[in-house]
Formats: sequence, C-alpha cells, structure tokens
Amino acid sequence: MTKQQKTLLIVAALVIVATISAFGLASWRNRSENSRENLLALLPTDANAVVYVDAASLRQSSFLNALTSLAPQTARDPQYAKFVQDTGFDYERDLDRLAAAIDTRGTARRYFIIADGRFDAGKIIAYALRTGRKENHAGRDVYHVLASADVSETSFVFLDDHRIALANNANVGEELYAAEKAKDRAGWTERFDRLGGSPIFALIRQNAATGEALVEQAPGGFRSPQLATLLNRLDWISLAARPAGTHLRVVAEGEGATDDTTRQLSEFLSGALLLAQAGLSDPKLRAQMPDSSRSAILDLLKSADVSRVDRGTSKSVRVVFEVTPELLALAASTPVGRTSSAPETSAETTKQKASSSRQKAAHQ
Repeated sequence: MTKQQKTLLIVAALVIVATISAFGLASWRNRSENSRENLLALLPTDANAVVYVDAASLRQSSFLNALTSLAPQTARDPQYAKFVQDTGFDYERDLDRLAAAIDTRGTARRYFIIADGRFDAGKIIAYALRTGRKENHAGRDVYHVLASADVSETSFVFLDDHRIALANNANVGEELYAAEKAKDRAGWTERFDRLGGSPIFALIRQNAATGEALVEQAPGGFRSPQLATLLNRLDWISLAARPAGTHLRVVAEGEGATDDTTRQLSEFLSGALLLAQAGLSDPKLRAQMPDSSRSAILDLLKSADVSRVDRGTSKSVRVVFEVTPELLALAASTPVGRTSSAPETSAETTKQKASSSRQKAAHQ
C-alpha cells in the first residue's frame, strides 16, 4: 500500500468516525431534549403538586383498552369536534406525554403544562388568533387566548415542533424563565426519579389543607379527623399507577421526617383494611350486596399491602394495591353520587376494632 493510499484510508476512516459520532450525538441530543426528565425539568418548582401522564405508553396497555370498553358510548361533544377539525389536534390520538405543575394555594388555582405530541402549529396558531393575540417574550412567540368568560387568559408557546407549553397566568414565557432559574429543584427531581417506572403519577408537596382534601374524597369508612391529621404531618404524598396486563398496580406513599407519624399512619391504614374486610363478611351487608361486587372489593382489599420505608433522612408509609377489571366494571355500574353501603366508622372505632382483630389473630 502506497503512502497516498494510506493517507486516503485514514481520511476515509476519520470521515466515517465523524459521521457516526455526529449521528450519535444528534440521536442522544434528541433523546435528551425530548426525554421525560427534560419535560419535568421545565416545570416551575413553586407549585404544590405535579401530575405526569405518559399517554403514548398507556394507549398501548391492555388496561386502558379494558377501561375504554367500560366507558359509556356517547357522541363526541360538538365544540370539541369543531376544535379537532380546526386545529388537527385530538388528544386521544395526538397527545404523547403531559406534565402539569398545579398550585392550589390562594384564591386562584394556577397551572403550567408541558405537552409532547403531534401538533399542526399553523392550524393551532390560526385558531388561537381568531380571538387571541401574539407577543414576543425573550425571543419566543407567545399566544394569548381567553379560555371563557369566567376563566383567566391562557397563554401558550411552541418550544419545538412536538412540544408546547401552556399556562393560565399572564405569560407562559415568565413561567419558563422562572423554571430555568429555579434553585430548589432537587427535592422534586429526587422523587421524580423514584416514580420513573410509572406512566402516570401525582406528586404533592404538602400543605396544611391536603389531608382534609384527600380524606373528603375517601369512602365513608375511611373519613376521619385522625387520618386527616396524620396526612397533614407528611411532607410529600405520591400516587403512581402502572398497567400490568388488564390490572392496574397502584402505589401510594406518604413521606415525612418523623418515625412516629409514619408508624401511626401505618397502624391506622392496616387497621382500616382489616376492618373493611371484616365488614364485608357481615351477614346483613352480604345480603344487600351482590356476590360479584363483594368479591371485587374483597380482591382489592386483599391485594393491599401496607409497609414502612426508612430512607434515613425521611420515613415513608407505602400502600400497594391492584385494580382489577371486575372492580372497574363495578365502578362503571355504580351511579355517580351513590354512597357506599358500608357503615360510617369513627377513627376511634377503627382503632379499637383493628386492635381487637390483631389480638384474636395472635391467639389463633
């Protein structure tokens, strides 16, 4: 091989290596810029709750198909159908991922949303400018629209061809700037990483009203001032779900700084589960409830596992349970607003009966 041939070979090799490196860098950059982590990193850190949904992943799950089959078949809302026609965007088809930061403190609820999907920017902008306006903020075109007569102005900006940011405050650009400059992101990021395998989750940074709000949404037998007080002592609350075939595996976790709070919460929840299972065996209740309904609820209670997690700097209570197709069918067949047939139970009664149940089990 001549010296000239060797030189050409070396040059060709360098060109190939450079091409492969450039392609690899571009691929890595694309994954990085459009990753779940990057999406969550764009959220402001002063909110008290974050919701994340991987719609693309959920659309492929057997669980979502089972859930969809149970939903009542109704005609599409005419206004939404017109929106899809004018913008080319249908969330059921085109939305891939969504992350929302929500602040419920104060008199007005504030939200900031980042969404990934397939957007026709030209159609969406034209639709917005029918009633809205455009302004430039830090080099970005920001669009403002009035959502409705009683809702504050909503603003949005396209971050790239497949990502959009929306906010219901004065300017979404200000939210993006605040998120980029945020310094207290470590607490959120640490917990986002723990929830990494969940296509859908909600993470709440605690405030004094969270306990009461969550308890108000609980079934009658789980409502109690004691539970609300224990939840209010937590620093973080998370709820994550992951489809497993036709089932949905749900993990709820409450995190605090003291072992005493998590111990009391663990005992309360364990006692409530025992009491609920015992209640389903009551002859009067069995006579009133169909066997299929009782079996679906009993399967849920039996699948529930309450445990405590010690991470050194924080203590947590974790509850894991599975939602089955049978439970979904029961929920779909129950009229909205109907209350549970299970009797209301005070926290003290729950504690006493749970203690009695554990003592009986210990002597058997």
